[in-house]
Amino acid sequence: MERNRSLALHGGALLILFLLQFVLPPYHYTNFTRIMVLAVYGIGYNILIGYTGLLSLGHAMFLASGMYAAGLAVHYIGVDPVSAFVLGSVAALAFATAVGLVALRTTGVSFMIVTMMFSQACYLLILYFNEVTRGDEGIAISEAARQIAGFSLTNPILRYNLALALFAGALILCYALIRSRVGRVLIAIRENEERVKMLGYHTFRYKLLALALSGLLSGAAGASYALMFGYVGATFAAIEYSIFALLWVLLGGAGTVLGPIIGALLMFYLVEWTSDVTESYRIVVGAALVLLTLFFPKGILGTLREKRLRWLP
Repeated sequence: MERNRSLALHGGALLILFLLQFVLPPYHYTNFTRIMVLAVYGIGYNILIGYTGLLSLGHAMFLASGMYAAGLAVHYIGVDPVSAFVLGSVAALAFATAVGLVALRTTGVSFMIVTMMFSQACYLLILYFNEVTRGDEGIAISEAARQIAGFSLTNPILRYNLALALFAGALILCYALIRSRVGRVLIAIRENEERVKMLGYHTFRYKLLALALSGLLSGAAGASYALMFGYVGATFAAIEYSIFALLWVLLGGAGTVLGPIIGALLMFYLVEWTSDVTESYRIVVGAALVLLTLFFPKGILGTLREKRLRWLP
C-alpha cells in the first residue's frame, strides 16, 4: 500500500508538470523550465547530503563542469547539442570521481572544506582562462548551434518538454536508487558509518558511487542549462550556486525524492517576488527561510513525513 501511494505521488507530480505547460503563461512557462533543470541539480545534491550524509560546499563545480564542457564544445568546436550533452554529463561524472578519490579521504567539516577549496579552484581557473571562458561575462551560444534534428532549442515547447524529460529521468533514478540495496547502504552510512563498516561494507566505495552519481546529475543539469538557454558563465561555478543547492534541499526536505523541486520552486519565486518589491530582498528571503525552518525543521516534505506521511521516500 505504501509503495502504491509513493508511486502515485511521484507519478502524479510528473503528470501535473506535464499538464501545466498547457495553462502557464509564457513568463512562468520559461521559469518552470529553468526550475526543472535546476531541480535536477538539486536531486544530484540530495543524493549526496540527503541520503549519504555528506555535506559539500563545492557542488557548483560539477554544475559548471557539465555546463562548460557542453557549452565550449558547441561554441568553439561545433559539436551537436546531443553529443555536447553527453560530453558535459560524462565530464562532470569523471570530475566528481576524481574529486571524490581525494575528498572522501576526509569526513565531516574537513570534507566540506576540501570540496569548497576544489570548487573555488575551479571558479578561479574559469576566470584565469578568460580568453576562452569569457569569465564573468560568459559566452552566449548562438541559436544556429542549438539545433536538434532541425528543431531549435529556443522553441519554448521543445525546451519545456526536454526539461521535463530530464527531470523525470533524474527523479526515477533517485527513486530507484533509494529503493535498491545500494540506496539502503547509503542511508545506513548516513545514520552510522562505523556500524556499516562493522557489517563488512566498503563504505568508501559506496560514498564514491554517491558522489559520482551526484556529479553526473549536476553535470547533466549544467549541460542542459547551457544548451537550452544559450549561456555559459562563471557565476554558475561560484559558491553561491553550491549554497543554492543546499537551500533547495533543506527547504524541500533532505532525504525526500520530491524535496529538491519543491525547494527550488519556492526559492526561485521567493527571490523573484521579493526582488520586485525591494532592493533589500535578501533580508526578506532570509527572514522567510528562518520562519520556514522554525515551522518545518526538516524541510517541508521531511516534516510532513515525520508527523503524518511516514511512507514518503
